[in-house]
Amino acid sequence: MATDYDAPRKTDDDSESIEALKERVPDKTSGSIDSDDSDNPGSFELAGADLSDLDLDVVVLPAQADEFTCVECFLVKHRSQVDHTTKLGAICLECAA
Repeated sequence: MATDYDAPRKTDDDSESIEALKERVPDKTSGSIDSDDSDNPGSFELAGADLSDLDLDVVVLPAQADEFTCVECFLVKHRSQVDHTTKLGAICLECAA
């Protein structure tokens, strides 16, 4: 049996009017505008602080004797976290799992 998917569907609850449905569903076009835009980190500004001319001094230490860099996740980890070593280098326990 072929089904006509374009035909209007009828249910037992079709007795409710369009006006009653509009009253139940809130109107998304009206109301106040959400001024708290916390989902957009690009709009984050420091109050009165211009940090564009600030130079930060960061000390970068080379890998220590008891550390290695995982060739999968590229994180520097302690030597006790080595799972196995391939021809490319060491792989940590988390990446091997």
